Amino acid sequence: MESRPSELPYIERVWRSRSDDVGQMMSVATSHWELVVWEHNGQVRAAVLGPEPMASRAPVPEDAEFFGISFALGTSMPHIPVSLLVGGGAAIPDVTRRSLWLKGSSWHVPGYDNAEAFVLRMVREGIVDLDPVVPAVLDGACPDVSARTLQRRFVAATGLTQGAIRQIHRARQAAVLIQEGVPAQEIVHRSGYFDQPHLARALRRYIGRTATQLSDADTAGQLSLLYKT
Repeated sequence: MESRPSELPYIERVWRSRSDDVGQMMSVATSHWELVVWEHNGQVRAAVLGPEPMASRAPVPEDAEFFGISFALGTSMPHIPVSLLVGGGAAIPDVTRRSLWLKGSSWHVPGYDNAEAFVLRMVREGIVDLDPVVPAVLDGACPDVSARTLQRRFVAATGLTQGAIRQIHRARQAAVLIQEGVPAQEIVHRSGYFDQPHLARALRRYIGRTATQLSDADTAGQLSLLYKT
């Protein structure tokens, strides 16, 4: 799997991968929704995949190629509420190697190197919108709105509560630190977990692996995209 960040505020990350003899993977929790295109046995498919509130096993077709755009928190498609996509997705119809159908129009299929141009067109045509309050709050800002209004805007833009997003983010960061060899006790201190059992429960829920499994490349198995922010 290969991935890269993006300077476009609507995109969290762009990635691509190819499967070989992997029959399934552990799909770790993520607070971001994605547009994914894949080709298998000569057929091209595409879907919008929603946030994943917990880790789960996912089948992987053999000899398939995948490309995905992971959208930034606060970015949404008004015509498909993110709350309806949590833990699932929606297929995009009429997909070929060259085109796909999106909100009544034919679009060129995006790729790893032109994802930004594709998303900018989505923005221009009103398919994608961004609530600036969400990334601002996650960066530490305190907007002049009530807690109830803030929570409503988070759920509308991300499909998840602010607390759920922070828990998922913290567990993913902890998993990356474990893979880098950072001791569990130091991760507990850095990440704000109460103790190691608290960290262990979070890893099982959001990553689907124990700290021991994550620290051993041979036992960690295939995971979906984890990266250091």
